[in-house]
Amino acid sequence: MHYGNIKEFDVADGEGVRVTLFVSGCTNHCEGCFQPATWNFDFGEPYTEETERRLLELLDRPFIDGLTLLGGEPFEPENQAVLVKLLRKVKERLPEKTVWSYTGFVYERDLLPGQRKHTDVTDEMLSYIDVLVDGPFVLAKRNLALTFRGSENQRVLDLKKTREQGTAVLYIE
Repeated sequence: MHYGNIKEFDVADGEGVRVTLFVSGCTNHCEGCFQPATWNFDFGEPYTEETERRLLELLDRPFIDGLTLLGGEPFEPENQAVLVKLLRKVKERLPEKTVWSYTGFVYERDLLPGQRKHTDVTDEMLSYIDVLVDGPFVLAKRNLALTFRGSENQRVLDLKKTREQGTAVLYIE
């Protein structure tokens, strides 16, 4: 896996002050994407053990609320295989930190068992994510007044409540 950027202090992509990892690789190719360079799976730097150590160190500061995964696309199968290991370590070592993830895929249609982007690690990866912003960016539905999302079709899901209730539960209306 490659990544395009790490933001050490991000206040735009989730609640509080966050560390944000922009992974590379995306097959959605949304019109109007703000990061089209990250569509390329080889964009940026290789993700290494040193990258992971750096992320864990950045997260282990008292003023950091959590980690946000962006892209590119965190839920491309190639990225899931690497990110699940990072998320496992974050939840083991820093359980008080929240994890947000953005995806251009739709939770029920693409990420659940039997769906097109579900892999052998998807359920575990989702189990570590507190808030999932799902759905492709749709330029015709762009709305800059929305909280934590760019187009009106996207949802901000509370994944803990979604798992408990067995249906999508919004975190932010």
